[in-house]
Amino acid sequence: MLIKQHFEGIKGSMVFGLVGLMVFCFVELSSDGTHAETTTANASVTVAEACTMTATVNSAHSATINPGQYLQPIGETVLKVICNDAGGYAIYAVGNANNEYGNNKLLANVGGSLNSAYDIATGTATSGSTSNWAMKVSAVSGTYAPTIQNSFDSYHNVPTTYTKVAQLNSMTDATTGSSVSTTYAAYVKSDQPAGSYNGKVKYTMVHPTTETPVQPQTTQAGKICYYPNGSNVEGTMGCQTVSTSATNATLLASNFSRAGYGFAGWSKTFDYSDTTGYLGPQETITFTAGEYTGSNPGLSLYARWIKSAGSLQGWTGCSSLQSGAVTALTDQRDNETYAVAKLADGNCWMIENLRLADKDSNNNDVILSSTNTNNPSLPLTNIYDTSSTSNHLSPTSSIAYNASITPEGWCTTDLPACDDQSRIRTDNTANRDIYISGQTVSSQNANLYSYGNYYNWYSATAGNGISSFNTNNNSVGGDLCPTGWRLPKGGDKARITSNNDNEFWNLIVTSLNGGTLPANYDNSTTPYYNGSTEAGPIANALRTYPNNFLYSSYVYGASLNNRGNYGYYWSSTANNSYNAYYLYFSSTSVSPGTNSSSKFCGWSVRCIAPAS
Repeated sequence: MLIKQHFEGIKGSMVFGLVGLMVFCFVELSSDGTHAETTTANASVTVAEACTMTATVNSAHSATINPGQYLQPIGETVLKVICNDAGGYAIYAVGNANNEYGNNKLLANVGGSLNSAYDIATGTATSGSTSNWAMKVSAVSGTYAPTIQNSFDSYHNVPTTYTKVAQLNSMTDATTGSSVSTTYAAYVKSDQPAGSYNGKVKYTMVHPTTETPVQPQTTQAGKICYYPNGSNVEGTMGCQTVSTSATNATLLASNFSRAGYGFAGWSKTFDYSDTTGYLGPQETITFTAGEYTGSNPGLSLYARWIKSAGSLQGWTGCSSLQSGAVTALTDQRDNETYAVAKLADGNCWMIENLRLADKDSNNNDVILSSTNTNNPSLPLTNIYDTSSTSNHLSPTSSIAYNASITPEGWCTTDLPACDDQSRIRTDNTANRDIYISGQTVSSQNANLYSYGNYYNWYSATAGNGISSFNTNNNSVGGDLCPTGWRLPKGGDKARITSNNDNEFWNLIVTSLNGGTLPANYDNSTTPYYNGSTEAGPIANALRTYPNNFLYSSYVYGASLNNRGNYGYYWSSTANNSYNAYYLYFSSTSVSPGTNSSSKFCGWSVRCIAPAS
């Protein structure tokens, strides 16, 4: 009889963190001993966390065993971990026969077909009344030899849930390996039928040791359910119901957040092993009617988290990313982490909506002067001040805007209704022009976090949009984006034809839609796609992974309007004194940065880091 045991290892993804090293250089300048000036120059470097796990098969995991006998070891695989995380790492194992999480049997293939009546259960792998098999983990000696956990230093039952088998409390060397050896044993009764018996054990490495791998969730028939999928995740989400006649569903935007991680979308597998299954946070998926209803299992979707690889500010890594690759970076102004991807246009985009306010989570002021290149002294808000109109737009000017809102956007006075919970104030006299999502939102769509905050154009441009009103297709030189990032450019047909620098157009028309122009391109100065047949697939392409644009909609007249149906995103380009260009999309229409509207509207922001 032939018994086979297959090893399946999960290679730990490269993960980065920050370890600061600050060097202070003091320079003293003097002249004739009568005058001295002192200054300092700061230098800093960051050291990234680098942790991986690889597997080397030293002997094949297959053997022939005679009935009524015990055999060990069956094969040997060495798991090698390289990790400089001072918090150490841990290795977890789980049965995965037939690629089913928790399945710890050796599946019997007798007579050329699977026969569960003869499956071999896990056990102590010694002689007894039943056939059984087991696993063993041994430390490989060296500088960083780990500790074997939970009695796995002897042959032990294969676990049915992720169970820690080895741990090293501290490892700071990213070149010297730390290794464990895994082997298997089996006993078969004399009446065990001849055939092939196959199983798997899956291993995963996590770091630091305080982390634990996520366990899969039970599906719920007739529902698509969303799970946080990690430790220290904030926010809750429910399930959406799938009717028996439905053939598609638009997924819910995420309400989960995790400090130090970017949200990259939904995964159909809890351990991200299905790399072809990543979904945008509001993607429309298609399926067969009844696929997730009745006695069929529903669909479980898991948040896919990417650990921060460093700072957004001054990031120069776009050119080294492959197309479609995703990483995560942290905005040093407020410590918010965003997933970042190199999209089909060759540029790197934040694939989450901007959440920046003028206060961080500790209510400290956020410094914006590093990105406000035209006027570093201009604050984030305070675009219109009732005490002065010399440098700001006046509500009595000839500028056309809806009478129900003021130029700054949402509040006309310092009334209690304009409190810090729903709008950000910069001082006691200024009006507001940022809407903070998620604080006072109605139940129309309870998934709040990933929608980000909403900005009028003057806020999105950090006040630079005030300068000369930025008319005639001018793009501002500064905005809310971190240093090295900026708002995407927009523009009408003339701008597209002359220098092709409408970056929304380049992403949508050139990259996502294969260069196919809108039907009204020849006779319109603001060409856009219209009609469900033409626009629907483009809108969904924007919402698919890794583009991840959202139907975050807009704020107008102090109201958050109809999220889940429309997407509005500012460009850096003004059309005239009153309007600026924007990306708009719905299920039936897409404007690729070519239409313009009032600068006072509250829309979403995505930042871009061009590849060159």
